[in-house]
Amino acid sequence: MLWFNEEKDHGFIATDEGERLPISGAGFAGGKRLQGRCAGVEVEFEVTERGGERVATGCVPVEQEVPRRARRHSSRGR
Repeated sequence: MLWFNEEKDHGFIATDEGERLPISGAGFAGGKRLQGRCAGVEVEFEVTERGGERVATGCVPVEQEVPRRARRHSSRGR
């Protein structure tokens, strides 16, 4: 995701090939738009053509697995 403006209800997504595709609020799956700072958020989407222009549709954020932190071992009490 490059950016999405909630007030204007549109933004842009970059493909893996470097293509820049527009996305409207209606282009998010289930109507769940990204909110706040979303630049750099990884998303999955489909590319469709509307009026001769390629656009992103069916956009959903990719669930990122949060890495587990290593547990701190204490030598106290041993």
